[in-house]
Amino acid sequence: MANTPSNQALAHGRFIRGSVSKVRRVLDQIRGRSYREALIMLEFMPYRSTGPITKVLRSAVANAENNLGLDPSTLVIASAIADMGPCLKRFRPRAQGRAYAIKKQTCHISIAVAPST
Repeated sequence: MANTPSNQALAHGRFIRGSVSKVRRVLDQIRGRSYREALIMLEFMPYRSTGPITKVLRSAVANAENNLGLDPSTLVIASAIADMGPCLKRFRPRAQGRAYAIKKQTCHISIAVAPST
C-alpha cells in the first residue's frame, strides 16, 4: 500500500479497539463496491466494527475529493485492509489466587478509493 497509484486516495484508522477477524469480515463485504453502495451496506450491518470502518471510508473519500479533485459518486473501494495492532494485556482475578489473561485487541484499518474505470 506504500506505493499506491496517483489516482487512489488513502485513509488509515489506527489503534481501533476490536479484533482483526471481526473487522475483516465487514471489509470483505464492501471491497470492490461503489462508495454509496458501501455506505448503505455499512448502515444496516449488525456489527460494532461498522462505525470505525464508516469513519475511515468517509475520510478516504474526503481525501479523494479535496486532494485529487475526484467526484465521490464515481469512487470505488480499491482496497480495504485490516492489520493487527498492539494488544492491551489485562488480568482477571480467579478462584484460589489464579489470574486469567485478557487480551484487548486493536487493529489498523486502511482503505483506498479510486475512480471506477
